[in-house]
Amino acid sequence: MASAVVIDDYVTTLGRTLRGPRRVRRDLVTEARDSLADSAEAYLSEGLDPVEAERLAVAEFGAVAEIAPGYQEELAAHQGRRTAAVVFVTVPLMTLMWSGIWMVFPEDASVAAQVKPAWFSPLARFLDVFQFGMGVLAALALIVLAGRLRRIARPELVTRAMGILLWIQVPAIGAISLALTLGGSAGRAGFDDYPPGVAASVLSYLVLGWLLCAATRCLIVSRGVPARKATILR
Repeated sequence: MASAVVIDDYVTTLGRTLRGPRRVRRDLVTEARDSLADSAEAYLSEGLDPVEAERLAVAEFGAVAEIAPGYQEELAAHQGRRTAAVVFVTVPLMTLMWSGIWMVFPEDASVAAQVKPAWFSPLARFLDVFQFGMGVLAALALIVLAGRLRRIARPELVTRAMGILLWIQVPAIGAISLALTLGGSAGRAGFDDYPPGVAASVLSYLVLGWLLCAATRCLIVSRGVPARKATILR
């Protein structure tokens, strides 16, 4: 085709309307462009001029406000799957990592028994169960949002729920971990100079920060699916 101004304008608007993972968004827009180009080529073969062929192809494809919710739904599902996969892998691994750290780092048992508050051990066990529960919920989300096996009508609701839960769970993990660190510091004198422990602490904070970013993305992406109604994000 000599030009594709109408199609270019359409796919540019579509790309600016959608919110979600960049690669997936680019693939969806490219797929739309290819479909429009094929349709325009069919009209050209019937003798129409290029501009009219593009206009008819765009009209047949549907207005951006009409088709964007369907694309946004797929982007929300993909963001949900990505976040669930990371939670499913990283949270249990963090639990195992810290269990290994505490097994290796020598603790003065006599001192710890005297200085640790009564709530320390129950809270530590609760944190392990809490993190394990996060992994289970992430596994369920992965099953619900699985590509070809997906049967849920509105996957963006799962993605949105995951974003909300992570914004509750991650600060809770941070607060509990801080309480445990302060409560057990006397029994682990010298831990601040223990390289594996320092590395584990830094890694834990990085993971928790990434999870909060992922939770925010889940909320932003899922907000762009207005129950199949025509709404353009701005």
